[in-house]
Amino acid sequence: MKGEFIRVTSVFRNWITKDGSPGPTGEGGFVAEPGRYHLYVSYACPWAHRTLIFRKLKGLEDIISVSVVHPLMPAQSWVFGEYPGATPDQVNSAKTLAEIYQIADAGFNGQVTVPVLWDKQRRTIVNNESSEIIRMLNAVFNDCTGVHAEVDFYPRPLREKINAINEVVYHSVNNGVYRAGFASTQKAYELGFDQLFATLDELETLLASQRYLVGTEITEADWRLFVTLVRFDSVYVGHFKCNKKRLVDYSNLWAYTRELYQVPGVAQTVNMKHIKYHYYASHKMINPTGIVPKGPEIDFLLAHGRS
Repeated sequence: MKGEFIRVTSVFRNWITKDGSPGPTGEGGFVAEPGRYHLYVSYACPWAHRTLIFRKLKGLEDIISVSVVHPLMPAQSWVFGEYPGATPDQVNSAKTLAEIYQIADAGFNGQVTVPVLWDKQRRTIVNNESSEIIRMLNAVFNDCTGVHAEVDFYPRPLREKINAINEVVYHSVNNGVYRAGFASTQKAYELGFDQLFATLDELETLLASQRYLVGTEITEADWRLFVTLVRFDSVYVGHFKCNKKRLVDYSNLWAYTRELYQVPGVAQTVNMKHIKYHYYASHKMINPTGIVPKGPEIDFLLAHGRS
């Protein structure tokens, strides 16, 4: 009634664990085994992008398979279809992602979202909450051959700090761009807009005195922020009316984004064609013509100087 965008809570909240015991939520029975699990993602979606980054940097590409939906999202939500970079559903041969949800729960009538972590053995959804999926990818497959067990984006000594900054970034930045972009009243839009840029200003100041969000090493918090920043100038500035400043106007945030983009493997998870096509062509209530802008030209490979 206030014109505010409210994000729907994810409903599948089981956890993969090393021995199959129950995780923090949900039921047990999901053992960390190579080849058992599958990710359904969209290159366009920042929440799904998190899981692709963790899959890449943890060396899980031979452990967890992946299907990529078509970037254009029609009214019935995500679909599988022919488009460069998209794939068929290699596991269940579904035509829409809704079919995957209904295999897991025949009575499901909620919002169909990515990412989805699927169990091929039990033929059900393990989890569709990106923040929990990346925690699993970070740790539970470390005993599998080829996994980069030494890479830990959620180290125990930093968890309190990571959780604290995640909370701020989620509400004001990750979800903040949507609160501005999907607002249907001026008041709701300005509230999301003001909180977004107040937080970006604070992060700009923080990154002037330290290299990453919680200190000297890249953590989960950095990747959670990165997926929004990498889309900022191409989508959120124009399409979501987040136009007080561009990312490139923030010297520290812009250099920080370039540094993260240049971490080996990360650029392969960024597909700007999918990103722009999805946002501009799918959101008819914001962009009725569906025209996708050709610009801006952004060079994420410029030297970042953060070292």
